[in-house]
Amino acid sequence: MYKNSNSVISGTDSKKAKSEKKDCVVKAIASSTNVDYDTAHSWVKENFDREDKKGTSNWAISKRFNKEDMEIGGKKFKVRKLKRWEVTNDYKLYGELISRQKTVKSFRKDKSRGTYMVLVSKHAFTIKDGTLIDNHGEEWRPTRKVLGAYQISPVSKEVQLSLDFS
Repeated sequence: MYKNSNSVISGTDSKKAKSEKKDCVVKAIASSTNVDYDTAHSWVKENFDREDKKGTSNWAISKRFNKEDMEIGGKKFKVRKLKRWEVTNDYKLYGELISRQKTVKSFRKDKSRGTYMVLVSKHAFTIKDGTLIDNHGEEWRPTRKVLGAYQISPVSKEVQLSLDFS
């Protein structure tokens, strides 16, 4: 299943969103955390050293996400970088076992539950419960190789209950 990121993210009609280019990481953060476009844009700019209209490098993402979890729009999220074996498939070729990067299609099949920010060559998007959330036209590119992925999970607030026996 596919959803256009503009239909999922609120605020994509904002002045900032309309003037941006190369904002796939902003949209991936917004759609994976359910925050509006401008909040995600500010967060990416601050945490990934993103310059307006310039995009975000995979290096900046891995540098930040390898250190700590994230807080955005008043919400906290646990971020886990997927291990190499989670983004590769093993094949036998002439009797020898080799690993190759998963395609977007096989990644979606294997990760049908949870929220993931997925990195492919020069692009990022969200897969949420098996649904691809990406820019228009990207849904027709299922053979792109997954270079890396991050699982993004909300941190639930623990609530302590008390009983009143009066």
